[in-house]
Amino acid sequence: MTGKVAVLSAGSWGTAFSMVLADAGNDVTLWARRAEVATAINEERENPDYLPGIQLPPAVGATDDVEKALHGADVVVLATPSQSLRDNLTDWAPYVEPGAVFVSLMKGVELGSLNRMSEVIHQVTGAGPERIAVVSGPNLAKEIARREPAASVVACEDEAVAKLLQDRLHSPAFRPYSSVDVLGCELGGAYKNVVGLAVGMAVGLGFGDNTTASLITRGLAETARLAMKLGANPLTLMGLAGLGDLVATCSSPLSRNRTFGENLGRGLTAEEIYASTRQVAEGAKSCASLRALAEQSGCDAPVATYVDDVVAGRMTAPQMMDAILARGTKSEIG
Repeated sequence: MTGKVAVLSAGSWGTAFSMVLADAGNDVTLWARRAEVATAINEERENPDYLPGIQLPPAVGATDDVEKALHGADVVVLATPSQSLRDNLTDWAPYVEPGAVFVSLMKGVELGSLNRMSEVIHQVTGAGPERIAVVSGPNLAKEIARREPAASVVACEDEAVAKLLQDRLHSPAFRPYSSVDVLGCELGGAYKNVVGLAVGMAVGLGFGDNTTASLITRGLAETARLAMKLGANPLTLMGLAGLGDLVATCSSPLSRNRTFGENLGRGLTAEEIYASTRQVAEGAKSCASLRALAEQSGCDAPVATYVDDVVAGRMTAPQMMDAILARGTKSEIG
């Protein structure tokens, strides 16, 4: 591997992750959709739209020319919203260097196809599993950008590639663990956003720690149930890409999904929340996909089902809480 990395795109997580890469010794080119963002990064050394006040390291450069960003890069980091990946990657694929490894930072399931992001990458580019990796864990962008200590998982079905990427990501403030369970990491990352919405709704309704802890725990059980049905390692869901990411998303006011849920709990509609921010809450899109995936797999998924109903306007947040409590009683295990 050459040491040059292209990061597409320059939102808060893509920008923060470019800092991790630079701190670990990589030469990073960050692609921004808008020329003014690239100019600000290069001249002011910060991303004023997404991480104002955070100084970017010298090894991070930016461009609005995707061909220039990808030239010579042996690692291509994808940080776009999950629902726009297919269209974007179709445009970008001709400029990717032969043999380059793709790293997905996205945490969602594609609407309609119900494909995970690694599956979309394979379908669009033809890359084999040894060239597709995912990074997932409790990684709130602002905390990463402030270089607060954090850990994550880099997963690739080829263990040797996972370990190579692990070395490329290990910086003084960021500790990556390797895994071969791409499926488990992706499902954990996507599902925690939906649970984060549910927890946010509970907070927005004024409920306390008992309620949120119950939702987190049952959300984790739901995630593990579906992941195991599809062939994931259950231990993945107990680790950083499962429980770790879930706790961060559900506990932090920095979480976009929890914040989105809080606003739903306060009575705003999804459309009103979308109109108020440029930040993307992936769970608001992926709840429908995960609900459909669970139904297709024959898995009981009340959290995804009710969250989807609230986001779609078929149910209110108070009605969701009532519906969860009214469900028939059952054994916790089994």
